[in-house]
Amino acid sequence: MLRNLFRRLIKLLLWFAAGSALLVLALRWIDPPGTALMAERKVQSWVDGESIDLQRTWRPWKELPDSLKIAVIAAEDQKFAEHWGFDVTAIRQALEHNAEGGSLRGASTISQQVAKNLFLWSGRSWPRKALEAWFTGLIELLWPKQRILEVYLNSVEWGDGVFGAEAAARHHFKVGAPYLSRTQASLLAAVLPNPRAWSASRPGPHVQRRAAWIRQQSYQLGGSHYLSQLSWQLPPWWPEWAPRS
Repeated sequence: MLRNLFRRLIKLLLWFAAGSALLVLALRWIDPPGTALMAERKVQSWVDGESIDLQRTWRPWKELPDSLKIAVIAAEDQKFAEHWGFDVTAIRQALEHNAEGGSLRGASTISQQVAKNLFLWSGRSWPRKALEAWFTGLIELLWPKQRILEVYLNSVEWGDGVFGAEAAARHHFKVGAPYLSRTQASLLAAVLPNPRAWSASRPGPHVQRRAAWIRQQSYQLGGSHYLSQLSWQLPPWWPEWAPRS
């Protein structure tokens, strides 16, 4: 009986692995209509008895301003172009900091945040972390960096019910995402650690200082030149018969 149970478990894991890989591969070209985090926020609003209108409009890569792309990288993941989903140095530093008893510090890369927001629930349990690592690996393997950042900017939370750059730009600054100024882009990036408590349109002193630091870091990273490293190049193992863009 144990042998049969083990065999069924292995089959289940294989089906999950194959199904999740096909899903991630499909989202290489298909823009996700929503995210697990959006569903979670909606369900939570029903539980709390407080209605929430989810705001989200997809903007393709070419319509997203370079100032916002580089600001988010400067704020959230400055090694985004170099790593394969995990910033080992940042993880080690966060573990050491947390072990010393300070306030909890995270070390999630943009790729990890995409995996978490798109497919998983909130929380810090080990099963969720294991699934986050699995989906992060698939995303890095099957998507180019530009696609990862494109999905991130169209899915990240920027306020209660506000998801994606277009909704955030209109909610905070009454403009479309392509028309964000460099300062507005840095303010949006500055609130990402706590978007439901901090406001890009009504920034406090901490958010203003953080936005100024982000603008400086964006310049030091190379601005639009940095973004040229995030090519749509496909991995070397990609078959000749498969779609190339």
